[in-house]
Amino acid sequence: MFEKLRFLFCASGFNGACYKDRSDCIDRVRGNNRVADEPEIGENGKKLIARQFGWTEVESITGGFNSAVIGEGGFSTVYLARFSKRLGAVKLCRSSERLQRLFRQELDVLRTVNHPHIVRLLGFCDERDEGVLVMEFVPNGNLHEKLHGTQSNRSILSWSQRMVIAFQLAKALEYLHELCDPQIIHGDIKASNILLDGNLHAKICDFGSARVGFSATVQPQPRSNRANQILGSPGCVDPHFLRSGMITKKSDVYSFGVLLLELITGVEAFCTKTEMRLTVSLAPQLSNKEKGLGELVDEKLGSHYDAKEGADMVELAMSCIGENPSLRPSMTEVVRIVREKAIASISSTDERK
Repeated sequence: MFEKLRFLFCASGFNGACYKDRSDCIDRVRGNNRVADEPEIGENGKKLIARQFGWTEVESITGGFNSAVIGEGGFSTVYLARFSKRLGAVKLCRSSERLQRLFRQELDVLRTVNHPHIVRLLGFCDERDEGVLVMEFVPNGNLHEKLHGTQSNRSILSWSQRMVIAFQLAKALEYLHELCDPQIIHGDIKASNILLDGNLHAKICDFGSARVGFSATVQPQPRSNRANQILGSPGCVDPHFLRSGMITKKSDVYSFGVLLLELITGVEAFCTKTEMRLTVSLAPQLSNKEKGLGELVDEKLGSHYDAKEGADMVELAMSCIGENPSLRPSMTEVVRIVREKAIASISSTDERK
């Protein structure tokens, strides 16, 4: 079972860090005779049409919620689901007025997005107080596990794989920020919310913290209510939001910068033992131009990385985590920079378009 992370600031109560080893779950669900028909996903312009499931159908594809738990968080449980031609993931949200709002919020976002690097919604069920989201199954766990999991369940991501993942995430965030109408802030970008498919391509999940329908900002609530504005995760959340209560697209840019540093260094964004943020622990090295890049790059990579790309990506990450949000690059600028500066790593894929 993967190591559970702390769920401080986690709005939807589930993220990929809680995924369990899936091989046993998959074997068990394949042995289940209750198989539902494949959900039909039609296209409506650029948006996907998700199917509405009945509660009995949800029980059928999950084996009555009695087995194949692949993820569990503070406010939701994720079950492996079996259709006639594919596997899926069923996210069962806990029942409460507040969690119903979060479920509806995540559902509303997922019904409007269609991008190869955002986890796809297959359907939903809202017949009961417990909201259900039926998602595509993403088989390779999450980025946090790949970077920080135990030796027994972790394979080392190469430098080029890390750069491809960074580029894919940048493009997905650019899509949310600039190409969606209305625009969308994810609000909780972190390694455990990045799922990896069979080709180790990235897919953003968990939109429980998302904000929709704004040009740039969402005004803060009164200070007395700010504790209830649950958003972001330790080490990844924008300090400007913590100070002001104001969430902007540049808050996602900050979180992306932290994640880019995590990909480069192999160090967690937040160390639970020391309660130290990665941006704080790296500050002396990032500010010392005389120290070599080798002291920053994940030691597990040895010398197998592109030094010029590494230096450029560190510089990009630093611009993303700058204290002044207005001086941080937009995700469109980030996409352009990664495309230009990491061309050697991403040129072997179709991601450079």
